[in-house]
Amino acid sequence: MNERKQQVLKKAHQLFIEKGFQATSIQDILEYSGISKGTFYNYFSSKNELLIAIFKKSIVDLEKMRDDLLLGQSPSDIEVFIKQVELQLKMNRKNNLITLFDEVMASDDKDLKLFIKKGQIKNIRWLYQRFIDLFGVEKKPFLLDCAIMFLGILRDNLRYSNLAYQTNTNIAEVVRYTVNRLVKMVDEVSEANEQLITPETLETWLPSKKPGPSFKKELHHLVASLKNSLAGTDQQESQTELLSFIEEELLDSKNPRRFLIESTMAALTSLGDPIWENNLRQLKRLIADYFIKIEEMKENG
Repeated sequence: MNERKQQVLKKAHQLFIEKGFQATSIQDILEYSGISKGTFYNYFSSKNELLIAIFKKSIVDLEKMRDDLLLGQSPSDIEVFIKQVELQLKMNRKNNLITLFDEVMASDDKDLKLFIKKGQIKNIRWLYQRFIDLFGVEKKPFLLDCAIMFLGILRDNLRYSNLAYQTNTNIAEVVRYTVNRLVKMVDEVSEANEQLITPETLETWLPSKKPGPSFKKELHHLVASLKNSLAGTDQQESQTELLSFIEEELLDSKNPRRFLIESTMAALTSLGDPIWENNLRQLKRLIADYFIKIEEMKENG
């Protein structure tokens, strides 16, 4: 995204916060941003598309910062999860996203409402996947229910804490309190063996993007070639383990975690072998192309 377009997004976001989305006209945006109508329509087909672009940029920025908190940390560390949730809530407050979400949901615009609903489901999916990291695969059947309940409890705890104290409440305190309740809740529903919504339902709500047969074939070939190059070397065990993780994450995970794959790729060392180096370059290019296609698919809905 070019710098001028980013500036339009920033200015429009400020206007939507100050005046409200519905009350802000395209003419307001043109005057506030200092652009022509032609430039606006070169960037966006409508005010709705502009708002969706603002939401998408906010989500991408949040996901990167949220993932950065995991780098070098154990995914099972609940303190890291607490920091991730705090970050998300603080970013939402800073960008005034909840107010904009509420305004959209109160409107009659079907496309915007569908976008918001998809975003809410993506957030539930993220929580569900993090809960698997935190509580283990053996509790997986109950973790979608727990993700939904956690989100509802957290939202109401924030809302009524703000009401009680007539001010923006301490986010860190509310998050920690709610996470402590979550731990007990996960234990309770798993011990009771009670399930309301099966995790498989997530796939019907938000189908995952799966790599095609050609991608799988090329990935298998490159990983196998790299593993063969490791035979008899001191690094065979450690590097083979990293390659296996990359392959499993890309092929077995419904939503491969890019930041983990990229950090694992960075841990693959140089062997000084031309065949290894060539295959490693091809693997990096294959993975980069895969994620570019995934982003394009997301952009197209």
